[in-house]
Amino acid sequence: MTPEEYCQQKAAASGSSFYYSFLFLPPERRRAITALYAFCREVDDVVDECGDPALARTKLAWWRAELVGTYEGRPSHPVTRSLAEAIRRYGLPQELLLEIIDGMEMDLTHNRYPDFKSLHLYCYRVAGAVGLLAAEIFGYGDRHTLKYAHDLGLAFQLTNIIRDVGEDARRGRIYLPSDELAQFGVGAEDILRARPSEAFQQLMRFQIERAGQYYDQALAQLPAADRKAQRPGLVMAAIYRTLLEEIRRDGCRVLERRVALTPIRKLWIAWRTWARN
Repeated sequence: MTPEEYCQQKAAASGSSFYYSFLFLPPERRRAITALYAFCREVDDVVDECGDPALARTKLAWWRAELVGTYEGRPSHPVTRSLAEAIRRYGLPQELLLEIIDGMEMDLTHNRYPDFKSLHLYCYRVAGAVGLLAAEIFGYGDRHTLKYAHDLGLAFQLTNIIRDVGEDARRGRIYLPSDELAQFGVGAEDILRARPSEAFQQLMRFQIERAGQYYDQALAQLPAADRKAQRPGLVMAAIYRTLLEEIRRDGCRVLERRVALTPIRKLWIAWRTWARN
């Protein structure tokens, strides 16, 4: 299996909406974004699949060293061997890739966030940095596109948090800011024990509204000249905003189940959005 095939398999196996957003890219950009996505999956899996925090830190330290080696021309893992070509071709900044690892490591030390400011840092590291890297791969001519990419990444992560409230709670994690739980009269135990209520629904509608504001803010900052190049992000936004609407229509029952769009629906949204832009 070649490094490119390894990354493709990693991306396709996840079933992520991210995968559908770059199906229509030219081959060289598709290989680059697939390698970036595979890297994100690898370091995320370290935290999600490793029950021993000390071992997880050791593995993340290995990935940090592997990144340094990659930038020095010594990649050894299939993902970094494929990513090395993207780094060379698109000038991907090393510090942004390291930010992603820093964000994953936060999951080993933080299972609560006191306020949105602290959550914002986490979202930037695990998603905003990814958005900035993706913008480099897709291409842009106006630096305002980087503001769009940053905010779009945050919007994606806020959507993930909303979708995964129940799943994260079963891992002992609550990403919803503690001060907002208090504001709406929702206790941490209500989430950890999956006790839905009208107050919880109001809290989640608030979260959905804020995520929508980040989508609006991001799209308003995308220069018209870069819109075609940045179509993969627009595809992802269309898929994720549809997901948010489905969660709203379902009564925000994210404690009980994980709402998802079918692959065929994602593909239809991806094709329609790509064709329109």
